[in-house]
Amino acid sequence: MTERIYYGEPARRTFDAVVTRALEYGGRPAVHLDRTAFYPTSGGQPFDTGRLGDVNVVEAVDEDEGVVHVLSAPIAEGAAVHGDIDWPRRFDHMQQHTGQHVLSAAFDRLFDNRTTSFHMGADSATIDLAREMTAVEVERAADEANRVVWEDRPVSIRMVSAEEAATLPLRKEPARSGPLRLIEIADFDLSACGGTHVARTGEIGIIAVSAVERFRGGSRLTFLCGGRVLRAFRLQRDALAGSVRHLSVLPHELPAAIERMQHEHKQARKDLARLQQQLAVHEASRLLTHARDVNGVRVVVEALDGWDAVGLRAIASGLTAHERVATALFTSTAPIAATIARSSDVSLDANALLRAMMATFGGRGGGKPDFAQGAGLTGNVADVVDAARTALTAALR
Repeated sequence: MTERIYYGEPARRTFDAVVTRALEYGGRPAVHLDRTAFYPTSGGQPFDTGRLGDVNVVEAVDEDEGVVHVLSAPIAEGAAVHGDIDWPRRFDHMQQHTGQHVLSAAFDRLFDNRTTSFHMGADSATIDLAREMTAVEVERAADEANRVVWEDRPVSIRMVSAEEAATLPLRKEPARSGPLRLIEIADFDLSACGGTHVARTGEIGIIAVSAVERFRGGSRLTFLCGGRVLRAFRLQRDALAGSVRHLSVLPHELPAAIERMQHEHKQARKDLARLQQQLAVHEASRLLTHARDVNGVRVVVEALDGWDAVGLRAIASGLTAHERVATALFTSTAPIAATIARSSDVSLDANALLRAMMATFGGRGGGKPDFAQGAGLTGNVADVVDAARTALTAALR
């Protein structure tokens, strides 16, 4: 069995060991060691990375017989190796995991609300609470958790038997039997846990709850601790400063400014649609004067600058309101939108023609024999127009 150094010395960054077995794991080289400080994925906490000598450790996996160290290159069995943990990654995980214990204990103490699961991601972590919490209750628990962080309380590790554990006020029932590793935050929390933790709560820095949502009858909280809070603050600071600068408002005026812009944008879209509808009538008349005659049908095939799919539809409707008209209209920029239509007295399957165009130029869409629309066509616009003109002319002859 591998000696797991991280259980007793979570702050240990380097160690020496011997390769007891060389193997493959998922098609990649891997080794077992007689002792390791690499933490494998377990209990919601991701694995450590780092190096064994000159070889990268890209993953650590927990197995009954020990820890599998997945490598970037093979190491021979029996080799003596020097291990070096990626400390910034490890310390980040320690901050998040200990922060989770503090935050979960705050909800348990204040509201008797149990944490049912914990997951640590690359940018944030989540806890799921058994019951739903209000925004006020969440803030109160966060304040209590940060009070414990800033009091810099000691965080201790000890091993106890199952019998002894049964007499202790553990925050939740242990998930495993036999001897247990306990993490104790002085006068605040006592939990069975195999993860890595900071030595004092002050090392957590700060705990910030960034989101709350309903989840399976309870609440799911997204939170950040320590360095992650600082990175999130910088990101939001820069985003806020940029928004304030571009909109020429003060920070507290930003929500109202965004709401006003959304209203103005919605109104502008309505005005544009109305004006396009009016202009489409004139554009249809202009195009009709330049139509080509194919077997007594006036044919209009064009790519139109400044028009979107809605505008194409309006123009096509204006054209086909006349007798003996067939049209294929396209936007002038990619991805290309298409509208194919015909008058009720013209024998042409607009939908079939559109499908043939999409078979060549891609995109999606459909419609009826008299009117079809597509979007997402790719390629040179002139080639698309030429292909449509050829296909439409052939279909009418």
